[in-house]
Amino acid sequence: MKKKVLSVVLSFTLAVSLLAACGNSGSNETGPAGDGKNTDSAAGSGNLSGASDENKEIVFWNIGTESPDKDILQYAVDKFNKNTTSGYTIKMVPTQNDTYKEKLVIAMSSGECPDMYTSWSGGPMNEYIESGFAQPVDELFQAAGLSDKIMDAAVSQASYNGKIYAVPILNVSISGIFYNKEMFEKYGLQVPGTVSELENVCEVFIQNGITPFALANGSKWTGSMYFMNLAARKGGLESFRKAVDGSGSFEEESFIYAGQKIREWVDKGYFPEGVNSLSEDDGQAKQLMYQETAAMMCIGSWYTGTFLSDSADFYKKIGWFSFPAVDGSSADASIQIGTVGDQFISFNCTGDKLKAAFEFVSHFSDDDVVQFIVDKGKIPPVKNVDNLITDPVTKDILTAANSASSTQLWYDQYLPPAVAQVHLDTCQEIFGLTMTPEDAARKLQQAMEEYNNSK
Repeated sequence: MKKKVLSVVLSFTLAVSLLAACGNSGSNETGPAGDGKNTDSAAGSGNLSGASDENKEIVFWNIGTESPDKDILQYAVDKFNKNTTSGYTIKMVPTQNDTYKEKLVIAMSSGECPDMYTSWSGGPMNEYIESGFAQPVDELFQAAGLSDKIMDAAVSQASYNGKIYAVPILNVSISGIFYNKEMFEKYGLQVPGTVSELENVCEVFIQNGITPFALANGSKWTGSMYFMNLAARKGGLESFRKAVDGSGSFEEESFIYAGQKIREWVDKGYFPEGVNSLSEDDGQAKQLMYQETAAMMCIGSWYTGTFLSDSADFYKKIGWFSFPAVDGSSADASIQIGTVGDQFISFNCTGDKLKAAFEFVSHFSDDDVVQFIVDKGKIPPVKNVDNLITDPVTKDILTAANSASSTQLWYDQYLPPAVAQVHLDTCQEIFGLTMTPEDAARKLQQAMEEYNNSK
């Protein structure tokens, strides 16, 4: 199974430009789209580098190349390496976001995998599990008391087939719109509650030579933020669920609407020129915010930490609001797009090495580490985190997450990898005006049907 599953992932990963991705603490979490085929016999079919205790180094792959993630991960690593009595040490191997997935899939496809690695849950994580590159950790989870510490919704996203295969560590991440409060005040603008009000705000900025939205869509998942939110605000989550299970279609009205609205906004100049050639990893989107040539940015809520780490003074100008409701739609506008836990650590080792690796990961729920994460502008996925949050922007994000009737995992993580790639590709083409919303929907629907028919 390992070679078959990962060859599918690899073919799509190498055939296109690299992709990356990125929560609600409520109980109605929309979890990963697993097919239920994994069994205990599948676990362990990968390269379990921890099978021998001769190697006392635990190799940990992650995406913590920049602050604040880099600082948080290093804090936990230093704590473990200094205090553990296991005899093991953690070796961090960070890789930039947009190349990380390819590196991980190539490693697995060649029969190699680090002892411990981060992912975003969802479809890809399920394939790692089915290929034997993640071990169930229910007993260790319970022994460490993490069930009493970590949000139930986060544990749900870390689970597959009724077992826990990962530990959520960093952030309750939902997508929303960051905005420059001073620019809003300068032009007498209010936080919009509907898409039409948002468009009115955009028109004011256009008239004053300001790009409404900072966006670098070379990575594709950044533009997907707009598509997912528009589709959810138009048709709720039922349309997406039905499109995935085959009882509905991605050619349904809400997905056509999302594509049409993006195309309309591109035509009106709401996004930077050459948006599909700009790099998120190189910081080209946030630089537009810092230069104040763009006023808003629809992105994951982890950007609180990014803004705060880059410039505490600029962060004082930042506000946040949930993606507005679509005028005339009956869809629940409390729904959020995101994940609870971002990132999730899985384990590709056994025996004493696994116990030591889990000891390290359990530190992310320690009081001092939790406080460190909060101080870095993030919302750790632990219970009662509300009591620790004082930053007003983070409070607004947490309120939206807690108030959500449900939270949809990012499409590129929920969908099977092959279908997710088609979503990202077609979404980028809509931004590039090289594919109509109708053709994009048709192509995505064909990919979903092919996947469902193959099972």
